[in-house]
Amino acid sequence: MSKATILEVQDGKPIKLWTAGVPVEDEAREQLINTARMPFIYKHLAVMPDVHLGKGSTIGSVIPTIGAIIPAAVGVDIGCGMMAARTTLTASDLPDNLFGLRSAIEAAVPHGRSNTRGGRDKGSWDTPPASVDVMWGELHEGFKRITDKYPRLKNTNNYKHLGTLGTGNHFIEVCLDEVDRVWLMLHSGSRGVGNAIGSHFIELAQADMRQHIANLPHRDLAYFEEGAQHFDDYVEAVGWAQDFARRNREVMMQNVIAAVRKVISKPFSADVEAVNCHHNYVQKETHFGREVLVTRKGAVSAQKGQLGIIPGSMGAKSFIVRGLGNEEAFCSCSHGAGRTMSRTKAQKLFTVEDQIKATAHVECRKDADVIDEIPMAYKDIDAVMAAQSELVEVVHTLRQVVCVKG
Repeated sequence: MSKATILEVQDGKPIKLWTAGVPVEDEAREQLINTARMPFIYKHLAVMPDVHLGKGSTIGSVIPTIGAIIPAAVGVDIGCGMMAARTTLTASDLPDNLFGLRSAIEAAVPHGRSNTRGGRDKGSWDTPPASVDVMWGELHEGFKRITDKYPRLKNTNNYKHLGTLGTGNHFIEVCLDEVDRVWLMLHSGSRGVGNAIGSHFIELAQADMRQHIANLPHRDLAYFEEGAQHFDDYVEAVGWAQDFARRNREVMMQNVIAAVRKVISKPFSADVEAVNCHHNYVQKETHFGREVLVTRKGAVSAQKGQLGIIPGSMGAKSFIVRGLGNEEAFCSCSHGAGRTMSRTKAQKLFTVEDQIKATAHVECRKDADVIDEIPMAYKDIDAVMAAQSELVEVVHTLRQVVCVKG
């Protein structure tokens, strides 16, 4: 017997929700219903327990489509996802004071953002290192193909953002697992260039549908139909941005490992059980015997045996999981705990003192600019994991000891 709750939608496809024991806001439910009414949805929508209201479509949803693609459902942080590597270090190898380790990681990876006119954004490289040059060399040809068609995408943060963290809920963490082994984990996506690609194609979809946009449940559900020029161009651009995002995480992880080596003199390796997975993306997959486009908006692929990462908030646990290949969920699972409130509400509701208390066990920033990421702004990760026990099994449970935020 499946744990999913089925929500029937008038003039639309059903919605299957794996949300037992976790809150689902009314606005998110309404947004899901709007998406389920699109004529090209295949079989049903699958909803993960970290579900919450999003721009374009609901975060924590899996949207299978035939013959059409909704750019705003993929969103603007294309290819955003997680990477984790288990090291051969243990907790006893870490220094007693972890501030030096956090500082070394912060120095190795550009993070945050500064909007100084004419000045360098602190979240980008001034002179990118050799590791970035190598990765950009493999991305450059694809980027040129896209920008030859869409020149406005050329003048974006691309090369200098490769291997950088960003802001918001993006992070780099040092974690310990259930037997005190040290893991390195990070969360980021396709940075400025992915945002520009996503935004541009969302605008194009809305412009292409100008005559029909009033008939859509919401203008952010504007779509490209298969066979149209913009459909193929978007598929190419979104694929490139997803590749950029994956490589972005790889470069960051290389630099994080190098930073840790500067602080910890004991030799170690850090490539054991490395996992690199997207949670904002679209790709072709076969489900129920049919090839379909699957958009995961804040959801992770959980094919049978596939490893994935489900992080908690900056004061909670995170999980390395193995997919159970649940077809009803289009072989997916949640991408995290999921927010219970907006960033603005969190900033109004909580204080720096609350942040200090909630992250007492973590070496991290504890100032007014990170209150929007306070653990209490997120759902209970244990409840989220319990709700998706038929989607994934837990392989490792991690607790963070260092967290770097932009």
